[in-house]
Amino acid sequence: MIGKNIRTIRSVGSKVLFLALLYLGCVNISFAQTKYINNHKSIADSLSKAYGIPSSVILGIAILESGNGQSRNSKLLHNHFGIVGSNKLKQTHGIKSRYRQYSSAMGSFIHFCKLISGKYFYSRLKGTDDASKWVDAISKSGYSTHPQTWKTRILKTISRYNL
Repeated sequence: MIGKNIRTIRSVGSKVLFLALLYLGCVNISFAQTKYINNHKSIADSLSKAYGIPSSVILGIAILESGNGQSRNSKLLHNHFGIVGSNKLKQTHGIKSRYRQYSSAMGSFIHFCKLISGKYFYSRLKGTDDASKWVDAISKSGYSTHPQTWKTRILKTISRYNL
């Protein structure tokens, strides 16, 4: 009987430990996103005013594409949007990458807005605050290789963090 009670306690203890670690993992992810939003919200807000693209869309895409600023592309290339282009990673770090390098996060954010402003849907949506229309149009324009999944993830990010 004592052996059975010890196994039960161990089982319950490991479940509690698992749930605690799961909770801490979620808190960590949430903290990373909150920190990213706080660090980049002013950039997105100013570019929203300049380009007429909702800051929620700019920030939501940046969060997803950069992994909250933790991706290799965002850290080494200051590329927060997964934009393809040239870089110097091979010379500087011995790493081959197809993604464009920027001198700062601001450069990446500006280039993203310039790319979007050149799309066929831009003039129709410019100044509109409807994030779902923007995300739908961007997903249909070939921005992502998995448009429907990408669109869903962006809209969930925008909603979850009240962007």
